[in-house]
Amino acid sequence: MATSKLMRAIRVSEFGGPSVLKLSPDQPVLIRVHACGVNPVETYIRSGSYARKPSLPYTPGSDVSGVVEAVGDGVCALQAGDRVFTTGTVTGGYADYTVASEDMVHKLPECLDFKQGAAIGIPYFTAYRALIHKAHAKPGEAVLIHGASGGVGIAACQIARAIGLKVLGTAGTADGMKLVLSNGAHLAFNHREEDYLAQIKDSTGGSGVNVIIEMLSNVNLSNDLKLLDAGGRVMIVGSRGPIEIDPRDTMIKEISITGVALSSATKSETRECAAALYSGMEAGWLRPVIGPEYLLEQVGQAHEDLINSSGASGKMILLI
Repeated sequence: MATSKLMRAIRVSEFGGPSVLKLSPDQPVLIRVHACGVNPVETYIRSGSYARKPSLPYTPGSDVSGVVEAVGDGVCALQAGDRVFTTGTVTGGYADYTVASEDMVHKLPECLDFKQGAAIGIPYFTAYRALIHKAHAKPGEAVLIHGASGGVGIAACQIARAIGLKVLGTAGTADGMKLVLSNGAHLAFNHREEDYLAQIKDSTGGSGVNVIIEMLSNVNLSNDLKLLDAGGRVMIVGSRGPIEIDPRDTMIKEISITGVALSSATKSETRECAAALYSGMEAGWLRPVIGPEYLLEQVGQAHEDLINSSGASGKMILLI
């Protein structure tokens, strides 16, 4: 099809003379949005507390699912009518329509609905990056997933179980623990119980876990270092502030602490992740769990509830 005005945009990537005005090289895809995932990072960006701030005004949202409305001339792998989900957008996902570059758009198989499609992007790609690209987790190792009943947590449970890890998960409610166990965890622990750390250590025979996926490092990181076995790795997926740790806790066991940022993934890493996850969708083990649902006009309440929730239970989404 011929590229319409909707398909073209001048982008400024640096400050300077008229030469910095360049036609975007991305091959754009126009998507009619059916649902959009709500991620914690979007609340940090909105508040202005995140390290990277978009220019105002902007439209939040990266994880949409919907139907391709139109594609640019250079797009080959997608066509109008395709069911898709995204791992990023150009124009934002809290909207009726969004524009995304071709490499951020992935086909959504018929076995998943649009709500589930909106729960794949950041949660599953982050979980895969943390477990595979950064932790280099191997079958037979034990992984502890903090906040395992949330979007990234459930994704990590499903992926970890599929690749042969012993999966331990924490949650804050009895229902959350049931959800964790039904999505791949071998054992679940209530992080509100005073002795839950001892319970986790005991479940490993006292040796500790090999990998920790940490969603709230400002609360848990110091204790994480004590839960790891020799050569253990803790992956920092989320944090809401600083924490004091004793570096000596890393020394004797040669523990490593690694930050995880999906935005740092290369295109080849993203393609690898997309292929692995699509295989999981086809095989049936990748099944996003949908949590609270909100209409687009309720987005303010959604952000409020996401930050102040007493316990995550599936992926929060907006219905467009």
